[in-house]
Amino acid sequence: MSRDARGPRIVFWRHGQTSWNLESRFQGTTDIELTGQGVLQAQRAARLLAGLRPDLLISSDLQRARRTAEELAKVTGLHVEHHEGLRETYAGSWQGLTNAEIRERHPEEFEAWTRGEPVRRGGGELATEVADRAVPVVLDAAGKLSGDGTLVVVSHGGTIRTMLGRMLGLDPALWECFGGLSNCCWSVLGRGARGWRLLEHNAGTLPQPVIGDDT
Repeated sequence: MSRDARGPRIVFWRHGQTSWNLESRFQGTTDIELTGQGVLQAQRAARLLAGLRPDLLISSDLQRARRTAEELAKVTGLHVEHHEGLRETYAGSWQGLTNAEIRERHPEEFEAWTRGEPVRRGGGELATEVADRAVPVVLDAAGKLSGDGTLVVVSHGGTIRTMLGRMLGLDPALWECFGGLSNCCWSVLGRGARGWRLLEHNAGTLPQPVIGDDT
């Protein structure tokens, strides 16, 4: 992706690896730190993203995202703005459970979610509610960009999916069409004549298994 592309761009960057990612536990809003490998992932990705000469940097206030954003701030000199609205989906009683435990303890809820029905997983947020709180934060920051500026948004896999779907104008039932983001990979939206366009998805490395926050 060239820094010379015309029009503003938004880079949605997922945080690095955590121990709960490795254990396939639903993190949600639980504040889990990066592993040592997660820090290395953030450092590597930061060096690549710095080549885009980003203008603004915002992040979820959860520590796995904050620590990831910190690495880009170090190499670019940018100030990081932290926002609660960029947190991962709150999933109530699902949080801390593995995928297998969720299937065992909440079978009907899990099956409804896999069918694409709007579900408050664990009594938590709907995907549309996550978009309701996250997208305004991004649009407010994007509104501060110059004509060809670049905004980097450090967030979480599930939340990034909802933001992409909402900003591209897709029906919520189609948001799951976006495959998950690998740790410390990113997706890019560019502003075209008819709105936002998806320029890249899950970029930053060769394809790897996705160990998601969003089970």
